[in-house]
Amino acid sequence: MIKKKIAVSIMSVVTLASVAFASDSVQTRLQQSTDVLQAMTHMDDKGIPEDTLHKAICVIVIPNQKTGGFIIGGKYGKGFISCRRQNGVGWTAPGAMRIEGGSFGLLIGGAEKDLILLVMNKEGAQKLLADKFTIGTDATAAAGPVGRTAAAETDAQLTAGILTYSRARGAFAGVAFTSGTLRQDLDDNEALYGSRIGNKELMTGTVKVPAAAEGFIKSLDAISNTREK
Repeated sequence: MIKKKIAVSIMSVVTLASVAFASDSVQTRLQQSTDVLQAMTHMDDKGIPEDTLHKAICVIVIPNQKTGGFIIGGKYGKGFISCRRQNGVGWTAPGAMRIEGGSFGLLIGGAEKDLILLVMNKEGAQKLLADKFTIGTDATAAAGPVGRTAAAETDAQLTAGILTYSRARGAFAGVAFTSGTLRQDLDDNEALYGSRIGNKELMTGTVKVPAAAEGFIKSLDAISNTREK
């Protein structure tokens, strides 16, 4: 009975969140994701370390990730992933993603926060492009360091494939995010590209960045020092 209630509670949160996201356009989420990236450049000593950003292979931004429920919490969010091009210059056209998962803990009411995931090695990037990717199972994740000049080589970063951050009320923080499933969102990709193109193809770097995503990619270039000389 308890397991059944847990499943119902999590499904309820995901269903309600799905309805809420349905009213948002892909362009709106792209702009929200761009705003999150731009905020990284104005955080001084409270942002993600520059050295860490420069070493990230892929970046995932989930704006306005929703959590809610009492006792049993659910997470749901939609955002975008982009990876470095193979020549190291610039970033690939973004692929749409959604994150789902349940977390146990005392959560009263609902809350929204931005979620940023930095993929730090090629193995994590390759697994991430599978149809289904579970944090904690397919790759380890650790709370990322905070501070624009903080040392990037911490023990956590040496072993974790993904570094996780959240932004709430304008402040970034490294967060322990030990569960959650990431999937490509073919519906949003279709809305953005006109076809149900998969993220694996997008991350090859052969697809042109659509006009709606140019601001997102320019912001990635600005914070990660990958602009073409």
